[in-house]
Amino acid sequence: MKKIVLAFLFVAFYFSAVAQKKDSLNIKTENYTLDLIRNPLPTRTIPLVFEPISTSTQVVGAKINYWTSKSSVGINLNQASFSDNWKGGGVNSLAIGGLINHKSEYKKDNYSYARELILQYGKIRNRGQLQKKTTDRIYLDNKAAVQLSKNWYFFASINFESQFDNGYAYSKDSKGSEVATLTSRFMSPGYLTESLGFEYRPNKYFSTRIGTGTARQTFVLDKELYKTNPKNFGVKHGDNFKNDLAFQVVTNYDKDVMENTNLKAKYNMFIPYDNLGHIDHRLDITITAKVNRYLNVTLTGVGLYDRDTDLKIQASQTLAMGFVVVFPR
Repeated sequence: MKKIVLAFLFVAFYFSAVAQKKDSLNIKTENYTLDLIRNPLPTRTIPLVFEPISTSTQVVGAKINYWTSKSSVGINLNQASFSDNWKGGGVNSLAIGGLINHKSEYKKDNYSYARELILQYGKIRNRGQLQKKTTDRIYLDNKAAVQLSKNWYFFASINFESQFDNGYAYSKDSKGSEVATLTSRFMSPGYLTESLGFEYRPNKYFSTRIGTGTARQTFVLDKELYKTNPKNFGVKHGDNFKNDLAFQVVTNYDKDVMENTNLKAKYNMFIPYDNLGHIDHRLDITITAKVNRYLNVTLTGVGLYDRDTDLKIQASQTLAMGFVVVFPR
């Protein structure tokens, strides 16, 4: 078998060598000059000519909008009623509240302008008792800024704050009936604050204003209010105006902390230059949970320390579920 395989390989090698000799020529080209044969077909070179084409100018009807805005309108309604023979106890009550929030911002190059408006008002009525406010606030803030570096801005701002309705302190007389004592009303007090300084804004949801040049005017237009509110919001009895020059810090935080849940907080510190030990603090916190497109659950809390109104910390808290419409959707 081995001999047959060797014989077959020998025959295949022989015929391969013979075929190679027939298909190739071994020619020495040392003394020859080889000329390449040109293509017999004619060739033609065409010059390329570039000419400009005139077209008519097309005007696009688009405009750049440097404004962004968001507004929300909400109504909260709480109601409870009990039959006369209800043994579990309770008081018939009706509470209603309204809220309007608007925020708009303009940005172009290194310049920006922001405006924020907050309007809140609510009342509750319990059977056999006087009507009482649950919330009451007017707040308008305007701020213009110029960017100095990546995270720092120079800003100028002016804001106004007051309330819509009269505020009362409640007590009972000798017969057990409720008595309302007037303690505040519209523009009593009212605050107008102008501020210049620097703002640190590292991202979209956090910012801190440092107002090194801040002036605040406190208005108490009701000159008789001190008779029921002795502190008179720091305004001298018989006057209706007070001006303070101060150092101010305002910190804002506004972020969706989880799906459909937003946390908004604002901290304000006010230090008068003529009385550095008299520091005012205010902290506002709002947590909003979106149930669906129109229903929200809102938890708000306010902490206030101002010795012109009270020597102790003042606090308020509300929890409400209501109908809210946001623009633009």
